[in-house]
Amino acid sequence: MSRFMGTETEYGISTPGHPELSPIVTSTHAVVAYAAMNTGARSRWDYEEESPLKDTRGFDLRRYHTVPVVEPDAVGIANVVTANGARFYVDHAHPEYSSPEVSNAYDAMVYDAAGDLILLKAAADVAELYAEGVSILKHHEPCPPLKFYKNNVDGKGASYGAHENYQYSRNTDFEQLTQAIIPFFVTRNIIIGAGRIGIGEAGERDGFQISQRADYFHQEISLETTLNRGIVNTRDEPHANAVHFRRLHTIVGDANMSQTSTFLKLGMTKLVIDAIEDGVDFSDLRLVDPVAEIKNVSHDLSLRHRLKLVDGRELTALEILRSYHSRVRPVDEVDERVIALWEEVMDLLAEDPMKTSHLLDWTAKAALIKAYVDRGVDIADPKLKLIDLQYSDIDPAKSLYHALVRKGRMVTLASPEEIEQAATTPPADSRAWFRGAVSARFGEDVIAASWQTMILKYSEGTARLQTGEVDKLTREHVGEIINSADNTDELLAGLTAIGYEPDHYITHHNKSHINKPHEH
Repeated sequence: MSRFMGTETEYGISTPGHPELSPIVTSTHAVVAYAAMNTGARSRWDYEEESPLKDTRGFDLRRYHTVPVVEPDAVGIANVVTANGARFYVDHAHPEYSSPEVSNAYDAMVYDAAGDLILLKAAADVAELYAEGVSILKHHEPCPPLKFYKNNVDGKGASYGAHENYQYSRNTDFEQLTQAIIPFFVTRNIIIGAGRIGIGEAGERDGFQISQRADYFHQEISLETTLNRGIVNTRDEPHANAVHFRRLHTIVGDANMSQTSTFLKLGMTKLVIDAIEDGVDFSDLRLVDPVAEIKNVSHDLSLRHRLKLVDGRELTALEILRSYHSRVRPVDEVDERVIALWEEVMDLLAEDPMKTSHLLDWTAKAALIKAYVDRGVDIADPKLKLIDLQYSDIDPAKSLYHALVRKGRMVTLASPEEIEQAATTPPADSRAWFRGAVSARFGEDVIAASWQTMILKYSEGTARLQTGEVDKLTREHVGEIINSADNTDELLAGLTAIGYEPDHYITHHNKSHINKPHEH
């Protein structure tokens, strides 16, 4: 089967000229403005299937025993399901875009990039409302124009995530998976790192390093995502059929502007998981101290640091990645493209890391900074931190990354047209097609939704639909039904005709019970 995957990006947010405004409130403005001006699907998130504190190692630190009911416009928790099947919402003090689930790394890269367009549209919507003197939130003043950054650090010691998700078999031994993949996670930063001015969590030492996130990991394995982060995250929340699948919730990567870095991040990791599930042995690559080494690798721009292995050898990050590369096997054309590009990038890094500055984020950013340092600017100069930040600005008119693209100094893999289409159209070969198409067509009738459910209003009340099978409810399966239905009654009738029955119906007399908190 396909290995479904997706990304979650918490964007940095600022309000130029108004630093006193709460990012929780401004993030809420962004999500609610986008929902109001682009879709009618201002639905609640259905928390029925959520279990963020369930641990793969067998325990559950459940924070609640009832299902919360959260309104879609709630400050700090605003939520919308977008037309492309993604989730756009407020997570802590950041707007987060969780891409729709896709079947390959190329599509995952495209839908990750589409998140930038959705955030840019949200920024435009907020600016338009502000110009008109309109506040989209009750009891709040109009929100001034916003800026969004695809990065992972605020420069003051806080880090926010760029997560990856990979579906894998529940039959796969988690301990074996963990030990096999940790050396890969430690070393892949030399390809996927976004680059960062500052060493240490708060940037307390001057300097440039490869990864934005490396300094924030303190354990090999952990359930935590905001404190005491582990290189491998143990959240057991499959967002799919839990009997058959788990989801590798990966928090150890950077947010990438480079399409090459994003494509390889997802494609390489998918291939390594494939190999692990195929029984390939990676035990000879185990590291003595992975937590120390992920920082050592990030701090060494020469890529000459030698990591200590349990078997007594010392290998560079490149040598370890070549060992992984030599053991993976492609199963389709996307895999073949990943393997070829992976090798090309490693060869260039071996010659001179800066020969990848047209491909990778960290070397592109390092080249920009080096140009200033060579002219006498001290590495501690605040203007270099501004370059770091401006590189990750998603506004093409302001972004240094986009300036490099325009000048032909940064390679892209997907056309602007592909990314624009992905911002409004769900992937055809996963359940995201159903979620996105129904949200776009019948948004006013979507009461609540999640990765695994959708609750619809129809003439007699409400119907709760299960969408637990990731490879079902695709365009081929239900596209014609959705397109031909004039209302949700016809949609439900069409689904019933092909044998897809709602989980349950609730008549209009007691439909207020839907999503009501209850004991598990």
